[in-house]
Amino acid sequence: MNTPNPDNAPNTFDISQTGYKTTHTAVRKARRFALQGLYEWLMTDFRFDSENKDLKGGNEPHTITARTRADNAMHTVHLGYYHELMRNIPEQAGELIVEISTLLDRNFNRLDVIERAVLLIGTYELKHSLHIPYKVVIDEAIQLNTHFGATDAHKFINAILDKYAKKVRELEYNANKAKKTKNSEQ
Repeated sequence: MNTPNPDNAPNTFDISQTGYKTTHTAVRKARRFALQGLYEWLMTDFRFDSENKDLKGGNEPHTITARTRADNAMHTVHLGYYHELMRNIPEQAGELIVEISTLLDRNFNRLDVIERAVLLIGTYELKHSLHIPYKVVIDEAIQLNTHFGATDAHKFINAILDKYAKKVRELEYNANKAKKTKNSEQ
């Protein structure tokens, strides 16, 4: 709710307009916009970097982010998380791809572009967003793929991210497995 500006002073602002939305829905929307931005980046500058360097440039992650913010109503998006994903995933893409590739039965570049983007987001979150439970990360990745990706690709996404979670979040993964076992025995 906006508070009226007393005296219509031009240099005052309403602090409620400056904060990030931090609800689960706002974070989910940040992931969706990040998926779309990463898709665009994977289709252009990332691909051109390895295939045709002459075409590279002009579609860097920061350019995609600026255009997305200009073209969309972002007031319901967790902008801080969106910017984190769009900045850090491209910076760490090489490392994340190497880690994902150890779990794949084919070359990462042979995957559908949506699947690559979803796996990059999921891998990044499992590795760096420890405040988000691993099951939530996997569920959100499945939801992204269900909304944007191929019909049955969610099974593939689930399998790969589950294996990765077991590797990078071993304590949390094992604690969840032990809890599940205990509950099934009761």
